[in-house]
Amino acid sequence: MGRLCCDYKNLTLSFNEFHDVKEKKRPAYGEFCLLELKNGDLTAGSWCPDNDKKGLNGKFNRGFADSLPLSDASRWHSLDRYDMSNCLEQEDLNLINLGVPDEDIYSLKLDGFKALSDGDLPKTEQYCLLVMKNGELAAGRWDGDPGDADGSFVYASAYACYSADRVWLWRALSSDDIFLAEEERAREREHEEELNKKPSVDLSRFKYGTDINVYYEKALEKLREKYYWATLTKMKKVKPWEIVPNHGQMVFGQVGSSYDGSRIVTECEQGNTAEEFIDFLCEYTKDAVINSNPEEKFKLGRDIEAYLSQAFNNVKKEYHWLTQKIAKGYCTYDIREVDGDLEFVRKYRNDDEFYVCEYDSAERFIEAVERDYANAALLANPVVATYEVPFGHVEIHGWNLERYAFYRLKSGNFKVSVTAGDRVAGGSRTFFITSRCFEADTYEEFLKRYLEIVPGSSFGLGMKELLPNEELKKFLGYTK
Repeated sequence: MGRLCCDYKNLTLSFNEFHDVKEKKRPAYGEFCLLELKNGDLTAGSWCPDNDKKGLNGKFNRGFADSLPLSDASRWHSLDRYDMSNCLEQEDLNLINLGVPDEDIYSLKLDGFKALSDGDLPKTEQYCLLVMKNGELAAGRWDGDPGDADGSFVYASAYACYSADRVWLWRALSSDDIFLAEEERAREREHEEELNKKPSVDLSRFKYGTDINVYYEKALEKLREKYYWATLTKMKKVKPWEIVPNHGQMVFGQVGSSYDGSRIVTECEQGNTAEEFIDFLCEYTKDAVINSNPEEKFKLGRDIEAYLSQAFNNVKKEYHWLTQKIAKGYCTYDIREVDGDLEFVRKYRNDDEFYVCEYDSAERFIEAVERDYANAALLANPVVATYEVPFGHVEIHGWNLERYAFYRLKSGNFKVSVTAGDRVAGGSRTFFITSRCFEADTYEEFLKRYLEIVPGSSFGLGMKELLPNEELKKFLGYTK
């Protein structure tokens, strides 16, 4: 495609092939359409018919959790069937007809297009008609902060989107409930910011000032009367409290963010006075302090090898080919002082630094090391044979089963990998098939034990699908 150089500031698109929804013609499944609604608004979406035989009813999908029923629409016009690339390369052209104009056919002319390259950006959640850089038409809802040119246009479920670098021109379609709700949220955020510029302070509640650490330190003094090992670090392992402005006044609160990045303050509902809040802090952090008892956490001592040795020996029972070299090459552990407290720390092979392992007991830390050692063992054991289980359409809690494969490893052991996903996302899980499964005398008994590890209800294939499979039976070594 050549250079896009038409006079886009004066560009008009004329849509001349509208279809009335009262007619029986419908778009193809997934076809993107420009829509005129019964109330006169303009929007767009991809057609998704219901599961009726004729496919005359359905909805138009516009993005994540965003769709319109056919009953809201008056007319639809395809956006997928046009390539305007040749027209957009003509400098003196400012009108493009999509379909042949006819006096007896409803037509709609749209102008007012803006170029992203000029710095003209839609407002957040604004639904727009798009002219792509390849000359095609599309639509989507702008997902980006104000002034953020790196945003994108969401057009389908799971946040499938067109990145800004694929779009040349855009034009806002009619405001809808999602956009209007975002506009209202924006006004509320501006009002909140104005209120919080000079927040008021209740002196009975903030007797010790507005430094939250003062309140934590007073709570720490009380906790140490019963739990000598208590520290601020241990107390703040649960989500810490802050003193922040909210609705124009200082409050004890926890600060988070919503899906759109806006600030959310959860106020503390307990403690109307400073002393009551300090008592609340003691109760709020008590479990974290109790669970970090060093006598319980480091019951095998301060030498990390005592914990690693126990984990290694436990994993070695099943993963018999595991060696110290394999284990130590996968991950490094230690016990170090972090912010004044002893902690289990871990560094994987490609990490540059250690990270704290948030486990409150020796047992939980050892279990985590065992999982790491098991993964290391599987990675070190090459696959020598593969069998992919054939299957038809299998849905797993909204995802589709894509691959179900058994692997024979060099050591003679087996593992299985299950992959599932939808149109835009997916994932895989790998499981080691334990020796207990192969201690079964029959293939059926093997499957009963195997399905305790990889249950059919969670991963798609159960006894009904796997028992008749003679090839899998032979692959796993059951010949009778």
